[in-house]
Amino acid sequence: MTLPMGRAMREVFGETVSDLAANDPRIVMLDADVGSSTKADTFEHRHPERYLQMGIAEQNMLGVAAGLATTGLIPFVSTFVAFAVVRPLDQIRVLIAQPGLNVKITPGYAGLFTGVTGKTHLIVDDVSIMRAMPGMVTVCPADDVEADRVLRWCAAYQGPVYVRLVRDATQRLFDDAYRFEFGKAVVVREGRDVTLISTGTQTPRVVDAAELLAAQGIEAHVLHVPTIKPLDVPAIVAAAARTGYVVTVEEHTVIGGLGGAVAEALSEHRPTTVKRLGMQDVFGESASNAALLELYGLSAARVADQVRSLLGSRSKEAQAQI
Repeated sequence: MTLPMGRAMREVFGETVSDLAANDPRIVMLDADVGSSTKADTFEHRHPERYLQMGIAEQNMLGVAAGLATTGLIPFVSTFVAFAVVRPLDQIRVLIAQPGLNVKITPGYAGLFTGVTGKTHLIVDDVSIMRAMPGMVTVCPADDVEADRVLRWCAAYQGPVYVRLVRDATQRLFDDAYRFEFGKAVVVREGRDVTLISTGTQTPRVVDAAELLAAQGIEAHVLHVPTIKPLDVPAIVAAAARTGYVVTVEEHTVIGGLGGAVAEALSEHRPTTVKRLGMQDVFGESASNAALLELYGLSAARVADQVRSLLGSRSKEAQAQI
């Protein structure tokens, strides 16, 4: 059964941060002239006196956010991931991360779902960049429900945070009773044959893939990792121990992202075979969401096919050693 669709994260972003600002006068929004796209303009309509239109000058915007944080304000930075992470990287590193300032980097248009914007706007190494930066918390919500919970947690957390949000509506994994726990992974399906570890909006597709595998007699254990940094190492070790074979799946490069983080953790704490599915050292193309998921092997059907193939290869290797 395919998981139902939820709301677009960008809509949740605009509404949630606006709601938070209604009760916390310290919250301000910085926009780089894309508020109608990221839905930061929801904040503009409700709190115009705390909405700072910075124009297409993202390096300056991150610097201003750092300055505002030193006064006790809580700045939320909104633009596309391409312009929030890569273009102002030096400002993030020197002005925000090094002094540990309370800036919330919450861009939209992450991963492949960017509305056919093309190679220049598809950033598939943002998690690698941000998790490697000292002191930078990195969170990737799975759906609209978790995005709301993460943003509420984010406003209360003291320190720099990067939250990865996507443009379009995606599948809903959690119900309204869900509670986000910072630094904790979530078992969303139990199984015995293979452990699938995913993050962000890829996790619902992995759950669908697990259902396809179950129909073929393969029971997958699925772990959702919303907090990439700090990583829930005990949960990853426990999930690996369930099956002894791990496949990570991410809508992101496999170099330095979730797959890298999981491999690092298991190599130190429980050596386990890890296979990484995701973007294989390539830039993204411009196409529809469905076409891109198929192209990079990230649709539910493609994930199920790859996992089944990996398990088949593993079985042949084991037989060859007998």
